[in-house]
Amino acid sequence: MTMTNGLARGLVALGLLALSSPVVSAQEAPGPADSPWRLVWADEFDGDSIDPERWNLEQDCWGGGNAERQCYTAFEENARIEDGKLVIEARLGEARGPALPAHLRAGASAEERQATTAQPFTSARLNTRDKGDWRYGRIEVRAQLPEGQGSWPAIWMLPTDEVYGGWAASGEIDILEAVNLGEPCRECRGDVENRVFGTLHYGGEWPENTYQNRETTLPPSENGEQDFHVFAVEWSEGRIEWFLDGESYGYLTQRRWRSSSEAARGRPFAPFDQRFHLILNLAVGGHLAEGRNVGGVRVEAFPQQFIVDWVRVYDCPQDLETAQACVN
Repeated sequence: MTMTNGLARGLVALGLLALSSPVVSAQEAPGPADSPWRLVWADEFDGDSIDPERWNLEQDCWGGGNAERQCYTAFEENARIEDGKLVIEARLGEARGPALPAHLRAGASAEERQATTAQPFTSARLNTRDKGDWRYGRIEVRAQLPEGQGSWPAIWMLPTDEVYGGWAASGEIDILEAVNLGEPCRECRGDVENRVFGTLHYGGEWPENTYQNRETTLPPSENGEQDFHVFAVEWSEGRIEWFLDGESYGYLTQRRWRSSSEAARGRPFAPFDQRFHLILNLAVGGHLAEGRNVGGVRVEAFPQQFIVDWVRVYDCPQDLETAQACVN
């Protein structure tokens, strides 16, 4: 999720605890069939409520630095467990809350910390910071994406420690982003928006940052609605590769990324050599979504649901230091 305004300068004191706090037994949980990966962290969403040992629920009306139109809440109507799945629901309805997210409020003035703002939608954003933080591994999420102009579901990662500075000098790994699925799209197959993206953000602190991405298209569904798909990355030292339903659709290596930070000198794999944590969210509007397809936000398309069947994280037992032994 790209941060594009001045508030992003101090953003993202987030990151990764090298496979911290495993919640499954690695001896009892091998990786995918015929795979060298080993399961070390998972949530199958088979409980009655969102597990606070695994997830933090963010609460703010900031807009993500992208002029998004939602307040993130901890309300059950915006994030809950239903039928063994996590449901993140974006709803039309004005709400008011903190004008800054928690990590920016920590370094703000008293007036800024107390400031509130209102947004016309509510939604949810969950993260695993300090409950699931990793450096290298395979991360898989099986999910069903919403359709509609203005919907922006994302599965992504931010650095827990900001070793190389504020966003995006310490990096960002986007496992999956999609905007406005199902809407008219001249450059898309069938003239319907069906693209999904995997992206790396890096370089200097905003606005001296840049990004590169890889994209693929979702296969058509039989009933006209989005199907469940498995979105994944394999992240090893010096390489990040994206997968849709087990098929690779692109990768980037350290030759294509960099960090402008003084702290990154002599570290050829920076900024993607530190611990990161996982984020699941459904944004509404913002520069990317509102600038594409038919434009703006179609309020009639809401409520929208981003449904997550499971999340699974694997390490490489043959090579815990770099994970290169598990990469094809």
